[in-house]
Amino acid sequence: MHKALVIALCLAMPPAALHAEDGDILPSNVIFVTSTGYWEESGEALLPGDKAGQEGVPAAPSGVRRGYYKLIAVRQADGTARIHLQQIAATPAGPAVVSSAELEEFSALKAYVTDIRPETSTGITRQPGMFATVYLKTDPAATEPESWTVLIDDLGDIRIERETN
Repeated sequence: MHKALVIALCLAMPPAALHAEDGDILPSNVIFVTSTGYWEESGEALLPGDKAGQEGVPAAPSGVRRGYYKLIAVRQADGTARIHLQQIAATPAGPAVVSSAELEEFSALKAYVTDIRPETSTGITRQPGMFATVYLKTDPAATEPESWTVLIDDLGDIRIERETN
């Protein structure tokens, strides 16, 4: 049923609508992007390199800044990936990057990232913070990926650890 609906929609759309107008939406080496969790603050940044107080990242009228997190996997020339964590502010003018940092724990592994998934695909989290799972292989010939979690608690403390199921 769903397959027929998608095919009918594609046939009804003009061919140009099926392709991005601008091929530079994301660089081709960005292999995964996941937005998840949320944060709220009225004081210091949650990540180093905060742009608090700089133009483009205003506080909300109540003095409280709010936003969400984004994990980005960027493929390197050797096939391994670097993972970056961004703190995004929700501003009246639209999303604004508050801070961005490479997660060195993953870079040190020289891993091949196979997936990044948020805790929930509904986009609804009940508490501030973030939880996401990064699936990776340190050996490209491995059949099963390892699972690593990226956890940010309500205070902004970041933990990266291998899942132990």
